Amino acid sequence: MALDLMQLLPPDWRDAMKPHLDVDTVAALGEFVEREYGSHPVYPLLPDLFTAFRLCPLESARVLILGQDPYHKAGQAHGLSFSVRQGVAVPPSLRNVFKELRDDLGVQPPPHGDLTGWAAQGVLLLNAVLTVRGGAPASHAGRGWEHVTDAAIKALDAKDSRVVFVLWGGYARKKAGLVTGAHHVVLEAGHPSPMNPRGFLGSRPFSAIDKALAEAGLPPVRWA
Repeated sequence: MALDLMQLLPPDWRDAMKPHLDVDTVAALGEFVEREYGSHPVYPLLPDLFTAFRLCPLESARVLILGQDPYHKAGQAHGLSFSVRQGVAVPPSLRNVFKELRDDLGVQPPPHGDLTGWAAQGVLLLNAVLTVRGGAPASHAGRGWEHVTDAAIKALDAKDSRVVFVLWGGYARKKAGLVTGAHHVVLEAGHPSPMNPRGFLGSRPFSAIDKALAEAGLPPVRWA
């Protein structure tokens, strides 16, 4: 029997995403993911697959920061976009995120790259593709994950309260069309990768997020 991905999702997210999901697409994805975990190193490890959803219940979600796919080196990915656990070297993209956070809000970079504290405040740290084969970036793209994570974006869009959608890079920016609620805010910028020298640094996303939240009567995120 194939891996039942929907049963691994927290019930609140599963119920909200279900109307936007095609059963056959999700089943085929489950079969593919099960095969990959069974025959290759795949990241994040299976228990961390839906960490973003588990740490950020739908009811409390107020910011989405969308990544592309997980880190592909051992020990890095743990189910939150851009994040690595304490004790793991901070990757270059996240270093740029922290640099922009310092320049934008004066928040000094932490000594680690674990963004769990953001997730606990209603920041959904989601990748568009949720698994990757070790050492092979984008190896699980186009296999169905995009369909699942698009459903999560649609579930956020259906919320009555404001959600700030943060889309960094060309891939993430393509998702802007999924946001239809006039009460939501979409913030776009270049990807924070050092390979992209322009478009992210100087974009001041963190103050813009907090401003959009304040306008809706929501508290700012404690980014420190």
